[in-house]
Parts: sequence; C-alpha cells; structure tokens
Amino acid sequence: MIWPQVPAIAPELIEPPYPFQSLMGFAITGWGEGCSRVELSPLDPVENRHGIPHGGALSVLLDTAMGYAGSFTGDPGEKRMAMTLSMTVNFQGQGQGTRLIAEGRKTGGGRKTFFAEARLTDEQGTLVATATGVLRYRTPQA
Repeated sequence: MIWPQVPAIAPELIEPPYPFQSLMGFAITGWGEGCSRVELSPLDPVENRHGIPHGGALSVLLDTAMGYAGSFTGDPGEKRMAMTLSMTVNFQGQGQGTRLIAEGRKTGGGRKTFFAEARLTDEQGTLVATATGVLRYRTPQA
C-alpha cells in the first residue's frame, strides 16, 4: 500500500487543542488533502497496568488521524468536521519507542460519508496498529 507524504500542518490551519486532545496530549502535526498525521509523546499518561500504551489510546490516535484526513479544506475559515460511524482496529505489535505516530488517509466516499484508513507506528517505524473506518461529515457547531 502506498501512503501519501503528509505535509506539515500550515501555521494558519493550527487549531487550539480541544479538551479531549489536551487530556490525551496528542498533537496534529501534519495535514493535507486526504491525509493527516497525529503524534503522541510522552506515552506515560496513556499506559495501562502492563506499562504499555492502552489499546483505547491507540484507537483514539487512529480515529483522529482518519477524521482529519477526510476533513481537510485548506481554508481556516471553512472548517469541515467528521464523526466516526464505524471503525475496525487491528493491533499488530508493540512499539519500542517513546513517540507514537498515526497517519491517516481518505480512501473514498461521497457527499455525506467517507472511508479512511490509518496506521500507527513508533518513531522507529515499528507497526503498532492499523484501522479502517467509515465517517460522516458534520456541520460545525456555532
């Protein structure tokens, strides 16, 4: 599978973190037409009882990457929002690094819904998890 090169997020498109994003501690570090990148470091706050990142935290990163991948407009005044209708996560391995990187890409869709996939690696390139999803566009709340 060929993944697009995710461009760094343009300064004018950087949004302040929303409350859940602040709680989790992740950042949107790349965003372009049909693609996005989400990163999380440090990992300590999302570790489970075994001392490894919780599967729910991994799923959040994948979900966020897919949602942003389908929501790019390139115009800070024209926000496009998405909500997940269905998501499948496959855990592949255990990352060894100190940073997690989720890259998402839009794979198709129409006027109201879109399809996306994401992969999660550590900074060393170890594949940790993959996901596919069906998402629906939403009108931003005022």
